[in-house]
Amino acid sequence: MSTSEQRVAVVTGAARGIGAATAVRLAAEGRAVAVIDLDEAACKDTVEKITAAGGRAIAVGADVSDEAQVEAAVARVAEELGAPTILVNNAGVLRDNLLFKMSVSDWDTVLNVHLRGSFLMTRAVQKYMVDAKFGRVVNLSSSSALGNRGQVNYSAAKAGLQGFTKTLAFELGKFGVTANAVAPGFIVTDMTAATAERVGMGFEEFQAAAATQIPVQRVGNPDDIANAIAFFTGDAAGFVSGQVLYVAGGPLN
Repeated sequence: MSTSEQRVAVVTGAARGIGAATAVRLAAEGRAVAVIDLDEAACKDTVEKITAAGGRAIAVGADVSDEAQVEAAVARVAEELGAPTILVNNAGVLRDNLLFKMSVSDWDTVLNVHLRGSFLMTRAVQKYMVDAKFGRVVNLSSSSALGNRGQVNYSAAKAGLQGFTKTLAFELGKFGVTANAVAPGFIVTDMTAATAERVGMGFEEFQAAAATQIPVQRVGNPDDIANAIAFFTGDAAGFVSGQVLYVAGGPLN
């Protein structure tokens, strides 16, 4: 694929963890990648890993819950890399607490980043997809969408993203755009490390305990999720839309 034909992917929350692994994987698939995170400087390692392997990537700083920043970020991507036709809405935060302890700020912050952020990013990018008559949107849900103690905000946001995904599939399908969601189970990231700290367990102990509850008897890593996302963003997945894929090492009740 020549540079002029190279598809451009946007990955939010791509400075580390699942987002970084996804950006690197999509670059390996031949995509030019916009690495978006709240702190542009934090994207440096991801961008360097891509460019060192011969890929094209730029770092973009943006708060995905801020409309003006999102519009500016997407316009910059279009100008510097080309029209974006692949979007991975991965940016997320945790503000875990039991319901009676949860502040309105904790609720709003999580819903704003996950849901409002995905809405703003998708709305900004979809026009390029419609013009190209090709698009791939992948939203990061979670097994927590099924409910998880201490995560009423996060669970609500991740469940909301599943409905968001299915509605996008209805609305955008006629333009050659698919929308799917990947719902990770236990993945070793900074976020799960923070959860371990919240419940008062060492991270290694926390992982070992989690693995005993997973049919494949191990916890996941960011590449496990990047692999699933890579499938959904590929040309071969054009007849798959509106789906939620749980990548969790086994079935979830």
